[in-house]
Amino acid sequence: MDGEGPAIGIDLGTTYSCVAVWQRGGVEIIANDQGNRTTPSYVAFTTAERLIGDAAKNQVADNPINTVFDAKRLIGRKFNDPTVQLDVKFWPFKVIPDSINRPMMVVTYKGEEKQFSAEEISSMVLTKMKDIAEAYLGSTVKNVVVTVPAYFNDSQRQATKDAGAIAGLNVMRIINEPTAAAIAYGLDKKGGSGETNVLIFDLGGGTFDVSIVTIDEGIIEVKATAGDTHLGGADFNNRMVNHFVQMLKRKRKNKKATDISGDPRAIRRLRSACERAKRFLSSSSVAKIEIESLYEGTDFYSSITRAKFEQLNMSLFKKCMELVEKCLNDAKMEKSRVDEVVMVGGSTRIPKVEQLLQELFNGKELCKSINPDEAVAYGAAVQAAILSGEGDDKVSNMVLLDVTPLSLGVGSGKDLVKMSVIIPRNTSIPARKEYPYLTLKDNQTSMSFPVYEGERSRATDNNLLGKFVLGGIPPAPRGVGRVMVCIDIDANGIMSVSAEETTTGQRKEITISNDRGRLSKEEIERMVQDAEKYKWEDEEFRKKIAAMKAMEDYAYKMRNTIKDDKNAAKLTEAEKKKAMDAFESAIQWLDSNNDLVEVDDFQDKKKELERIFNPIIAKMCIKE
Repeated sequence: MDGEGPAIGIDLGTTYSCVAVWQRGGVEIIANDQGNRTTPSYVAFTTAERLIGDAAKNQVADNPINTVFDAKRLIGRKFNDPTVQLDVKFWPFKVIPDSINRPMMVVTYKGEEKQFSAEEISSMVLTKMKDIAEAYLGSTVKNVVVTVPAYFNDSQRQATKDAGAIAGLNVMRIINEPTAAAIAYGLDKKGGSGETNVLIFDLGGGTFDVSIVTIDEGIIEVKATAGDTHLGGADFNNRMVNHFVQMLKRKRKNKKATDISGDPRAIRRLRSACERAKRFLSSSSVAKIEIESLYEGTDFYSSITRAKFEQLNMSLFKKCMELVEKCLNDAKMEKSRVDEVVMVGGSTRIPKVEQLLQELFNGKELCKSINPDEAVAYGAAVQAAILSGEGDDKVSNMVLLDVTPLSLGVGSGKDLVKMSVIIPRNTSIPARKEYPYLTLKDNQTSMSFPVYEGERSRATDNNLLGKFVLGGIPPAPRGVGRVMVCIDIDANGIMSVSAEETTTGQRKEITISNDRGRLSKEEIERMVQDAEKYKWEDEEFRKKIAAMKAMEDYAYKMRNTIKDDKNAAKLTEAEKKKAMDAFESAIQWLDSNNDLVEVDDFQDKKKELERIFNPIIAKMCIKE
């Protein structure tokens, strides 16, 4: 930890991210350079620079096809995943498959077409959060705890870790978002009145998780978790966007039917308006949609009621409630035994969500004592303090017992089509379990083990993590050869699998990697180098802008001084003309060269101006 600064916690969100640190006995949520405590998970590329966060989101309407967001919805997924194909229709930027079917975001940067993986875009957001923390702390930051949705599978967790590595961070731990929120809630309850059963309802911009947690004297134990990694505020926005797109398509009296679905800029502007309307509907019954020159110079004016918004999204809201009931069943817990229902994530502000959840728990008052936008980063910072040894007595004895969200096992039986579960879902982690498998044929000398995660009884309906073959099994009658398969899940929820033939000790361990589209070590190293290059380019651009501004400010300051200062009367007409000519020449040079020249050129031009202006200003300052 020496020289690496404090360990920080980052909530890497679909739409917004948040960073926090443990300091002076408490958690500090760190504001960005705009003074905001959350930062948009947006990255934009222009002809001159790369923008991340607020600066990227603020220019999205003018540069929609080169501004990427929602990378979290792509991370660890394949391009042909149905959820990816659904999202692609709503994004203004282009997404294509690479040679191994990973989704790649395509943009134009500095006049060149570039392709970025979800890991790379996520790493840029993580770098921004790291920079925010370093600016606040005044020291470098290396160690971090990053949060993920509880229902992220192994490939999504590994890909998130890869994003951290590309950003030059040491990801000490990946923890589940509702678990982090439980830490934030539990910190206040430590030493409280005995065991408390808490349901964490976490509905964010792109994902939904629900976890049931028992908190008792600083021990936080997750009993069960459920969720959907593709359900959140972005989906509610998409339903609204689709509603208005279809409305425009319908030919109405005295109005032309319009199809804006193929116009990225129009869709982006409509999405922004829908997002604003959604937020407005949390406190009002009607919201207006007003967009000037939406499509082919035509203005668009409409409105949406809260009732219509609820109707458009009711199936999604009900799905959330179904997942809450599933989680309760998995935890074998009656609703009446839940002491607190804690709301986390920006989308929990939707009144209908609150109403349905309250009705599900028979009118129970919902807990809103923790900030829904900051709770996850808060918990991550606490976990970072514990792991780095920076926490005080308040947190050092806190124990976190999480669970694996999906069952893990291997394909077995004839043609390996049956899902043989070795570690059931909602098993406490870290976990290690073994199961014996027998040969199925006489004189069989090898066995194949495809490794899956999921809940379907047919193995191929689940998510294939990887596969390996164990050879060297001594020939013997069917059922005599015996292989022990072991699955080991670490505290990050990331797994390894091994198989050992019991008589010979012949052993093989799976490396869960590239056949699932994970980044190779070489790719990560290349992306780390690219990240450094982009960071250097960003820094050079900032220096260039600062040098340009310094030169421009100096030129205008001198011009105004000579024009307005009463001491300018001491100057001859020739001196005044020389000064004004120098100013005009400098501004013309600036207008025609600012994209072509470098920092040194701006500095040299400023020195040239100083050589002209300094004697003139000095003459003005001489006392008579």
